[in-house]
Amino acid sequence: RLFRQEGTCYQQAKRVLHAAVPDRLHAREKEMGIIRQFLRDHVCGRRPGSLYVSGAPGTGKTACLSCVLLDCKDELAGSRTIVLNCMSLSSPQGVFPAMGQQLGLPAATGREGVRRLEKHLTTKGPMVLLVLDELDQLESKGQDVLYTLFEWPWLPGSRLVLVGLANALDLTDRSLARLGARPAGGPRLLHFPPYTKEQLSTILQERLGQVAGDPVLDAAALQFCARKVSAVSGDARKALDICRRAVEVVELEVRSQTLLKPLPGGE
Repeated sequence: RLFRQEGTCYQQAKRVLHAAVPDRLHAREKEMGIIRQFLRDHVCGRRPGSLYVSGAPGTGKTACLSCVLLDCKDELAGSRTIVLNCMSLSSPQGVFPAMGQQLGLPAATGREGVRRLEKHLTTKGPMVLLVLDELDQLESKGQDVLYTLFEWPWLPGSRLVLVGLANALDLTDRSLARLGARPAGGPRLLHFPPYTKEQLSTILQERLGQVAGDPVLDAAALQFCARKVSAVSGDARKALDICRRAVEVVELEVRSQTLLKPLPGGE
């Protein structure tokens, strides 16, 4: 019981330092505005198109998109949204059956499956928003999978809006150079820069500010963590993880100490 009283602040601190999507994303208002406007122009405006979002791990790409999709849920209600993480696919070609399954099409593999999908996406119906996270997993020999996906929004009668997220900044230049040659050009690009020392420090302080009582981690320690992480990667998940581990270390030290308090009456 004694430890439980002392330990609640550590439990709270670990809870707020989780790497899941927070209610509010700091320092990404501009990027979220661009994504929101893109979805309104293309999905709500019934204009097929594509957006390629790049940025190192932990810079908030997936978190921002998840927040925007949640915010615009009512606006996107008239369209079909498919979100796939390409890491979960056994091969680049696996993206087509996965899409077909989500759209309720009869199972088909190989060229037949791709043709069926293409026909479905170019016939009348609601707009289809396809979000592909970890898009670089779809790189293949000849880049036929990526080319097929990014060419679909430009087909006559297409109702596909494609949003791809990946770590590489130059994926479209390197793998999809042919798309740039067409009159409509390739996908629209949006880059998420690494978080700066100040931004990481604000994120950590904002999270830990939710814990009642004395600060669990010293302000100087948070600055030190933010400075080190921003110099290496600018990865917010890494900064949160380091702070969570630090809290666990302190918690274990406290737990290993026997806390003795004087009994009432001076015994």
